[in-house]
Amino acid sequence: LSESGVPQLVQPMIWDYAADIDVEGKVQLIEKYHRCGFSKVWFASAFKGATGVNQSLTLIGHHLRNQLEWLQVASRSPADVLEGIALTGWQRYDHFSVLCELLPVAIPSLAVCLQALKNGGYSEKVKENVEKLLGMSNLEIDAFMR
Repeated sequence: LSESGVPQLVQPMIWDYAADIDVEGKVQLIEKYHRCGFSKVWFASAFKGATGVNQSLTLIGHHLRNQLEWLQVASRSPADVLEGIALTGWQRYDHFSVLCELLPVAIPSLAVCLQALKNGGYSEKVKENVEKLLGMSNLEIDAFMR
């Protein structure tokens, strides 16, 4: 792969939307890409649309845990290898499926995930900031928003 010249032309993106990703496995994968000559990699996480084909509401906690797992991968990876994180929000699983988790119900999840990534984690302060930004009195992480 390194002899092909491909690592000078592209940057790989590693996708995983799980709430319990294999952090050590991802770090090893990044190290392998790095040894092959890729100077930068991207991560792809999700703030909505990755938990069920007919999911109507967004469970924020699942997506928050996904961001926190990616932050762990970033902290254990070689320095300066992470180019960025693509925070995805899938609307359907394929072109034949119904729409799931429409954007309006997922905005709190988007806000939580962005703030967690921006702040390098999640805390009571981050929660209060999201509540203030969205004009909410009680952000629910591990239950469906009411």
